[in-house]
Amino acid sequence: MVLALFLRDHLAADFQADPATFGHAPVALAYNVRAKNEVNPLIQRAVAAGATILKPPRDRPWGGYSGYLADPDGFSWEVAWNPAWRLAPDGSVEFRRDA
Repeated sequence: MVLALFLRDHLAADFQADPATFGHAPVALAYNVRAKNEVNPLIQRAVAAGATILKPPRDRPWGGYSGYLADPDGFSWEVAWNPAWRLAPDGSVEFRRDA
């Protein structure tokens, strides 16, 4: 598991949202996938289960691909593929500096 912390204003800017009002809590949980082509299907599964898309998936300036959604309870999630974070079969993360 990886826990990454961001300043609320910076996270809200990434959501393209007002930092005073976005989400039920000043946190967004991220689910990282192993391949770029896993992001869209996972977001669509969440939408089918009652989630709402907050920001459609797109290529990101940091080199990855991600989108944001709110679960049925209103909590914010990011589904992301990050080429610099290789996810091993056992779930561990290898941070690459050359990606």
